[in-house]
This record gives sequence, structure tokens and C-alpha cells, in this order.
Amino acid sequence: MKIATTLLTFWLLALSSFANAQDRSAVQAAFQTWLANDIWPRAQAAGISARTFDAALGNVVINWNLPDLIVNGRPLDSDQQQAEFRPPARYFRGGDLGYAVSTGAGLLAKHAGTLQQISRATGVPAQTIVAIWGRESSFGKAAIPHDAFEILSTKGFMSSRAPYFTDELIAALQIVEQGYAARDDLKSSWAGALGQPQFMPSNYLDYAVDFDANGHPDIWTSAQDTLASIGAYLQQHGWVAGRDWGFEVNVPNDIACALEGPDNGRAFNDWAAMGIARVSGRPFPEIERAQVGYLMMPAGRFGPAFLVTPNFYVLKKYNESDVYALFVGHVGDRMQYGGGDFRAGWQELDGFSRADITALQARLVQDGFDVGGVDGLIGFKTRRAIGLWQSRHNLAQTCYPTVQTVDMLVK
Repeated sequence: MKIATTLLTFWLLALSSFANAQDRSAVQAAFQTWLANDIWPRAQAAGISARTFDAALGNVVINWNLPDLIVNGRPLDSDQQQAEFRPPARYFRGGDLGYAVSTGAGLLAKHAGTLQQISRATGVPAQTIVAIWGRESSFGKAAIPHDAFEILSTKGFMSSRAPYFTDELIAALQIVEQGYAARDDLKSSWAGALGQPQFMPSNYLDYAVDFDANGHPDIWTSAQDTLASIGAYLQQHGWVAGRDWGFEVNVPNDIACALEGPDNGRAFNDWAAMGIARVSGRPFPEIERAQVGYLMMPAGRFGPAFLVTPNFYVLKKYNESDVYALFVGHVGDRMQYGGGDFRAGWQELDGFSRADITALQARLVQDGFDVGGVDGLIGFKTRRAIGLWQSRHNLAQTCYPTVQTVDMLVK
């Protein structure tokens, strides 16, 4: 009986694998039809030649290992592993921070002349540009292994943001058509981002700079073009010259963490009058005092707090994560001025899956709170909604999910 059961299990698995292969074969066929009937006409309209189109997409196949794929209306299982989606403490732990600071400081000195010119032209501090370079590609040393056309076409065909990636696929074709890079040189991240600054193809077309004047912006091998392109991107997204990105502060317990967010801005002088002060003990710089700042608490009451300027939100135009922008600002400061870790430590936080946070957000929305989108990410609106929900139920306001809040809201 045991042998018969084992054989039955084997054949069921074999049939399942065969059916899955059949399903994937059918999807692959539909993918080729989509390239021919949908993408080729768009490419033609964008000035792409048949030669470029065939060279770029003639042999591409679906990459089934990417996150956020949707097949027959259902998402494939995927586990988002990007550091930006984990608790903030993990983002600042280990050797990454020390490597970024020490290596970045050396490169800040090495490229001082280039960076001085870029900063003068864009208003963006040199250390901020170098910090982004380090975070995006480990200062050009990180392996960028994927075929951009495979990534972008797969995501354009069957991801949760298909229209966005379809537009990026057309932009990648334009890069090759215009001779900026050869087809096989377009290696990308799993999200389709290119080169040392990790620009999406459309960002390359819009913001890449030929600083070394060799005839094309080279974000793959030229440090000068990479640095200038990062500076141009930040400038054109609204960087305010002369202002900082933000300051670590102490937030008294009687000030609600739910005051966080770019829609709750007030003058630095007003925040100071409420009792919020820099952890260094120094006053806020004169240039900032009458300007608007924003409370930012990426781990709620469980970690450091900051008053940030509009430039913090320009950094978020590069990557929407709060901890990404915080890492860049912090690393840049330490490169330029020295110093150590944040004064307030990060507490160990409970880890939750995106499914847990999505369920929590859905319940908060049902209860009338604005979470900024049910997306499984713990952004400032979700943190704020948690704090407001906690206050409504006479709980200590932490503005970050805990086992208690998840249990009460979801289970």
C-alpha cells in the first residue's frame, strides 16, 4: 500500500509539472504574440528600426523568477527581499554602512574636482551624490547581471505594473537605436535599472549627462558621467541648494508621532518651540529656522526621529523608501563631517510579511484611516494611521506595527 501511495504521489507531481510546463509554454507563445502585435507597432512609432527590435527582442524569453508576476489574473508567489522592505534597523546594520562611509570618503577626495563642478552646476552636495552612487551600485563595483530586455519585456507583459515597464521597454529600445549603448551592454537589476546610478531607461534618456564629453552619456563605465547624472536627476527633481536633508532630533513623549509626514510641515522654529531639539544640542542652522521641516520617524517610537527638509523628499524621488533616503543622507554626512551612528538606537522590531502588512492596512482602511495605499509597505501614512488607531483605542502610540496591533486588527 505504501508503494502504491508513493507511486501515486510521483505521478501526481509529474502531471502537475507537465501541466505547469504546458501552461508556461502557452504563456510564452502569448508573450511572443504580444511582442509582435503590441510592442512592435509602438516601437515603430517611437522610431525603432526592425534591425534594433529584432536584435533586442528576437530571442527573449519570459523570466519566471521575477517578483510581482501575474499569470492568468493570479500573482505568482514571490518574496520581496529588497532591504527597503525590511525593518529599518537591518538597513543600517553590519558592514554596509561602514564600507559606504569609508569607501565613499576616499572617492569624495579622488573625484573632488569633478564633484565641485557638478555641485556648482546643480546645487547638490558632493557627499549626497557619492552616497547615492555607493548605495545604488557599490560605487560601480556591484554585479548587474540581468538582461534588461528580458527583464523589461517580462514585466511589461505580466507584472503588476505592466504599463510602466512597457514604457521602459520602449525607452530601452531607444537607447540602443540612438547608439548610446549596444544591445548586450544593457545589463540591469531585477527591476530593469541600468548602470552605476541604476537609472531606469526613461531616466537615462531624460537625465543622463555626458560630463566627459565623449559623445554619449556613459553610466556604465564612466564615474564622471555617473556622478553628473545623479546630480542632474536630483536637481531636476527639485533639490533646494543650500539646505540640508535633515537632522536627528529628540521628540518628547507628549508630541504625537502621528504628526509625521510631508503634509504636516511647519517651520523649524515652530517645531523647536514645541520642544523638539537636535540630539547634538546645537540649534538648527539659521538658514533652516524659518523654513518648513517635517517630522520623520521611520520606526515610530522604536528608533531615531528626524526633522527633514524638502530635500529628503527629493532623495525619495530616487527611491521611494524612507530608509533609503535616510541612509543616503546619513552616509553623506559621515563622509563629509565624520561622526558615528544615530544617537538613538534602533530597537529590534517584529518582522512581518507584506501579506501581514497588507491585511493590516486593509483593516485600517475599513476603519476610516488613510494608509496611502494597501501595498504591504510601512510608509509614513501607514505608520501615522497605526498611531491614530492606537490613540482611538487608548493604547500607547508607537506609530509602528507590533504583534499586539496586528493581532488586534487582523486576527
